[in-house]
Amino acid sequence: MKSGLDDVIAAETQLSDVDGLAGRLIIRGVSLDDLVAKSRYEDVAALLLSGMFDEEIDAGRLISLIGDARLSLFDHVAQIDPALLALPPVEAMRALLARLPDGTDFATAVRLMAAPAVFLPAVLRLRAGEPAIRPDPRLSQAKDILRMTNGILPTAEQAAGLDAYLVTIADHGLNASTFTARVIASTHAGLTSSVLGALGALMGPLHGGAPGPVLDMLDAVGTPENARGWLKEELDRGERLMGFGHRIYRVRDPRADALKAALRPIVAAGQVDGQRMALAEAVEQAAVTLLRERKPDRPLETNVEFYTAMLLDSLGFPREAFTGVFAIGRTVGWIAHAREQVLNGRLIRPQSRYIGLVPKAA
Repeated sequence: MKSGLDDVIAAETQLSDVDGLAGRLIIRGVSLDDLVAKSRYEDVAALLLSGMFDEEIDAGRLISLIGDARLSLFDHVAQIDPALLALPPVEAMRALLARLPDGTDFATAVRLMAAPAVFLPAVLRLRAGEPAIRPDPRLSQAKDILRMTNGILPTAEQAAGLDAYLVTIADHGLNASTFTARVIASTHAGLTSSVLGALGALMGPLHGGAPGPVLDMLDAVGTPENARGWLKEELDRGERLMGFGHRIYRVRDPRADALKAALRPIVAAGQVDGQRMALAEAVEQAAVTLLRERKPDRPLETNVEFYTAMLLDSLGFPREAFTGVFAIGRTVGWIAHAREQVLNGRLIRPQSRYIGLVPKAA
């Protein structure tokens, strides 16, 4: 038995390959660098879902279909009551998703891609005492999410930044939430069930919960000059530095570079504080240096969470909503894996080794 199933091959997939030694991520034959450089959310969604349903799927059609689905799902916003708004945003979003019908068809997949993009912005605005904004089906997913969250059309740089994020985190091998989606799908439950189960796995702090604390760390450091001293004190107390280290990557997480690159045009356009970016870069450099000094035998490089925090903050998302935004992007990966499991796999039923008490023989 291997604790945590390390190195256990549990599925064969054509969807993504995570090369932790080389620091490389491939999505259906396309490297992450190439994918982010030329793709919107709908492009990567079409790539992941191609061949998973009977329908022909292309990015242009998905923009229209997902846009129409966003509009039809807005009726659910009227059901958001004070009890839902009292929950953390991602939990409220999950509760609204649970009201959707289950199914295994393409229409269900489209509805599930659209739903969190409508529900999360609505919850955020209603929690802030502002009215929810009706979706615009003519817009791309990234543009409409930002418009429904912030109340204004995003700039080109902002829309490109969110697209880069949604593309970057769309799929990432057999992580905990994706494995959960495949297990549920292997029972021939519907896609809504798979997505809800995956979302539950994502909400654990060991999987999807660290981007917000990255901002807490930057707030505490304050200035670039304080970075090394503050981080050293944290390590002396045995604390973990948020945004560094990864279960799979033995080198720098390639998604961190993609998101840092997505931030640069937003900074250059003056849409995010350049001093904040300078602080983040100083903290990153100091953290990587200290971790190499303290733990030379453990690869603890920058991971996706570090620049996720900076990017989503610059786009107007409160830190308590970061897990929900992650779910918006990852839902298409969960759907693709669920469909792949149904089409090519079988019921997932591993064995366990009993180590409890054994009744005495008579």
